[in-house]
Amino acid sequence: MLFYQLMRNSGVNTGFGGSAGTRTKDLLGLQRALMQLVQSAVLTSEDLSGRSTHEYLESHSMPSAWTRATILVRCNANLRGHSAMCFNVLEAMLQLLLHDIIPVVPLRGSVSASGDLMPLSYIAGAIQGSPDVFVRVGKSEDGSLKVISAEEALNNASLEPIVLGPKEGLSLINGTSAATAVAALGQYEANQLAVVAQLLTALTSEVLYANVEWAHPFIAVVRPHPGQIETAQNIRTFLRDSKLTYGLEELKDRLQHGLAQERYATRSSPQWLAPQLEDLLSAEQQLVTDLNSTTDNPVVNVNDNDIHCGANFQGASVTSATEKIRLALQSIGKMLFAQTSEMINPDLSNGLPPNLSADDPSSSFCLKGIDINTAAYVSELGFLANPVSNHVQAAEMHNQSINSLGFLSARQTLAAVEVLSLITANSLYTGCQGVDLRVLHRTFLDGILEPSREIALRCVQSPNHLDQFFNVFWSLVQGRWYELAALDAADRCDGVSECIIIAVVRCPDLTTNLAIPQMAALSREYSEFLLESYTTHRDAFFLSPSTAEYLGRGTKAIYCFVRQQLGVPMHQGLIEHPVAGDPSKNMFNGRYKKTIGSWVSMIYETLRDGSLYAEVFRFLEQARIGEEKQGLCREQ
Repeated sequence: MLFYQLMRNSGVNTGFGGSAGTRTKDLLGLQRALMQLVQSAVLTSEDLSGRSTHEYLESHSMPSAWTRATILVRCNANLRGHSAMCFNVLEAMLQLLLHDIIPVVPLRGSVSASGDLMPLSYIAGAIQGSPDVFVRVGKSEDGSLKVISAEEALNNASLEPIVLGPKEGLSLINGTSAATAVAALGQYEANQLAVVAQLLTALTSEVLYANVEWAHPFIAVVRPHPGQIETAQNIRTFLRDSKLTYGLEELKDRLQHGLAQERYATRSSPQWLAPQLEDLLSAEQQLVTDLNSTTDNPVVNVNDNDIHCGANFQGASVTSATEKIRLALQSIGKMLFAQTSEMINPDLSNGLPPNLSADDPSSSFCLKGIDINTAAYVSELGFLANPVSNHVQAAEMHNQSINSLGFLSARQTLAAVEVLSLITANSLYTGCQGVDLRVLHRTFLDGILEPSREIALRCVQSPNHLDQFFNVFWSLVQGRWYELAALDAADRCDGVSECIIIAVVRCPDLTTNLAIPQMAALSREYSEFLLESYTTHRDAFFLSPSTAEYLGRGTKAIYCFVRQQLGVPMHQGLIEHPVAGDPSKNMFNGRYKKTIGSWVSMIYETLRDGSLYAEVFRFLEQARIGEEKQGLCREQ
């Protein structure tokens, strides 16, 4: 009875969509005709050879990971029992995964309205053993992808081609599985990037030696958006035990000089990220529902022995989710760019050298290029954030007059993930360079404290006046050292040495035993001392930086991952740049010289392969376990 009800439905003994007015008794032939209809997209010879030989033509096929995800999602939908599909068809799709036979699926051509007909049809063609549907089956000897016909691949794996019965072809391709699968991959990576952005905000705060009062829980409690509470809490966790921030634990000096509160890029980060996290959660809920849904038409109600025609294949929920994801990614990228620019710009970095150059800034521009290409990435990310849904065109004889473009939106979302990953890699490289420089200069000043006291002692007649004079003098030295960060080392030391004379003038009650020529000579002597001490300290710091000792628990974990596990070093300046004919054979400190882009690329690859995310979440898991243990101890 159910079979005959099925026969009265579109796509079982009728034509498809706008051609549903036709009828046929050749039910098996009709399923072949369906494949003829939809296997119509473009694949290039490169896609079908697995080799990249064209000078400018990019791939026109889905990455294998997308196709695997699509197969898995389609199996989950068909397994629900509403598709009128025999189990052997579903099992044939699983066999593709088990034997690592991955169909070559065209990248473009789906409007995601009557489902992702085109992408799914190539998966259907693979289990049918079509000689003109191709699959990837590992790699050739030269490392290129090995691509063979589906017919050959099934023969090699001793798998029987499937002959599709009534409605089975429709059951394979009528659904949002490709759009939902690719969107889910984008959602996963977007979630990871959102967490890393919070960690980078903490790292940026340490670079800037920031007042992080803005992360206080009270601020979030009185405006209790869930995303704001979560962000502030995560940043506090990442900064726990940091020696490079202040304002959370200790009492604050409301009368101190300088900025009373940080600029928006860090200070408003909990408020900025809050709606992004909430939108990502909303998108995830939409996608989880779609991943565990029946998206066929018609759908079979086995309990009532009935068939229902509808439009569960319409992928608007996927488009809604992915557009929220892309907008969130764009906002995160904009924030990271603002933070990165603040670290690189000497007018905003709270005393760090221009472009975070570790050598003389007059001849080394270090991270200036990072600022430029991050701006390029942010512009591209903004373009990708534009909605896809407002570009819908009527398709298929105006039958699909409204369609979701869900697969296109999902593709653009993964493109946005890629661009935000580039921004994140730039931000992390900049942050690590920034904290190294912050600790370098801080430890230098700590190291010259006592020798500076001895020099100051020579300015006063009575040791009783030393503390008064030295407090003024040392405050001037510290402030002047950071104020003159844009100068080369020798000029910087000259400028700081003038603090001796300024301190004497600022202490009119002080009786000095030095005449003006003697003070000038002492100033020159102090300048020479500063320059020698600084260059010695800097060289020793390059060999063995102590940065990790000053960082918060979370920022330390990511810093050590970059510096130790990846081997990305602190950039020491122009001497690092590789040049042809280098007498050192392009070696420096036992390693090959690389461009800044090559170092950033190493970080980028760990974002794309997931190893950096694993490090972050390993720390978060340890922090969670530690908090649980502390809670148990308090209860006991």
